[in-house]
Amino acid sequence: MALTAVALLSGCAAPAPTPRGEVKGASTTTGELAQSDANRMATLAMRDNLASLTLLMDKLYRRNPAEWRKGGAASREQAMERARAAIEQRQPWAPLQGRRDVAALAFALAPEFTGDRVAAFTVATADMLVTAHGGKTEFFLLDSLDAQHLYNAARNVESAVWLLAQRRNAAGQPLLLADEIGPDGRNLSFEREFGKLIARLDLVAVVVTEKYRRAAISYVQGIVGGTFLQFLPVR
Repeated sequence: MALTAVALLSGCAAPAPTPRGEVKGASTTTGELAQSDANRMATLAMRDNLASLTLLMDKLYRRNPAEWRKGGAASREQAMERARAAIEQRQPWAPLQGRRDVAALAFALAPEFTGDRVAAFTVATADMLVTAHGGKTEFFLLDSLDAQHLYNAARNVESAVWLLAQRRNAAGQPLLLADEIGPDGRNLSFEREFGKLIARLDLVAVVVTEKYRRAAISYVQGIVGGTFLQFLPVR
């Protein structure tokens, strides 16, 4: 009887989990010698946030294919490459009419904007993020970050996501199609990716705040340790 039960349970065993990738660290570079742990974390967070924006741009283009055609691109891939180049080189985006940072983001989400809204939104959001990080995407020992600016950037992304979902154009349609909940299914992948971006910003903001507080605590610990935690002679 016991053997029969074991056999039945063996036959009902859950299948092996589907592989979902693995954690991969970046290759070590000589530049890391000039980075503290906080510098390295901020650099990796910025890298991943820009990667999230690229992923979101691709997803938005797939749901809104008319947008990349507005910019005169021959394909979705070409439109994405142009936007990525502007972000990497911090070039002004012509359809934003000279606006940068939050002004550019507000214009990209304005109902009256008639250009490629996906590219404008992506470039403006990236510009706002880089501005919040002091105009840099890599951080070293002599660099400093403003925790409040990082916190504000996270709130700006939250506001942008809300506007993206709530605002309508003159025809009463959403500015851009993104998340979808309907009888045919649910697609909340945009919200999840935006959530990752916001979470990284908030975490770096907290780490930057802790960095200076912990430095002061470590200094006090060093003084106390030097006085009270010395080994005593035993002979």
